[in-house]
Amino acid sequence: MDDDDGFGEFYRTSRHRTVTVLYALGGDLAEAQDAAQEAYARAWQRWSKVGAYDDPEAWVRTVGHRLLINRWRKVRNGIAAYRRHGPAPNAGPPSENTVALVAALRQLPAEQRQAIVLHHLADLSVTEIAAQTGTPTGTVKARLARGRRTLATLLDVTLPEEVRHA
Repeated sequence: MDDDDGFGEFYRTSRHRTVTVLYALGGDLAEAQDAAQEAYARAWQRWSKVGAYDDPEAWVRTVGHRLLINRWRKVRNGIAAYRRHGPAPNAGPPSENTVALVAALRQLPAEQRQAIVLHHLADLSVTEIAAQTGTPTGTVKARLARGRRTLATLLDVTLPEEVRHA
């Protein structure tokens, strides 16, 4: 959309007032700026209609204020849910196996680590990993095999016969 349709001029002449009003209504400058930005984006998307209103700035202020109210509702509802359910239970410390695995994964080259994680943790097939990483399937298979062998050594694990010779 070019500036000849009037939106650019409308935005330049009204944005400061709009943010000021929203800031005064909500009390948080960052929230006011975010709401104003979203309101102007919505106005721009509908500019052929909004621009024909007697007071398009009032439309933007109203939309911005409604966005602020919706954010307040989300926060209020989140607080209510927190009060109802309490804080999330504390997660216990990671197991020794998890710590050892993460430490071993960090020692792998990035490509092997990526292949291992995507295959064994994200449960992706070799074909899916190849597509996602833009790597030939044979390369993914080789990275998996090398990564498994290195991990087995680092973790002092004996691999099954079919994996050792892959």
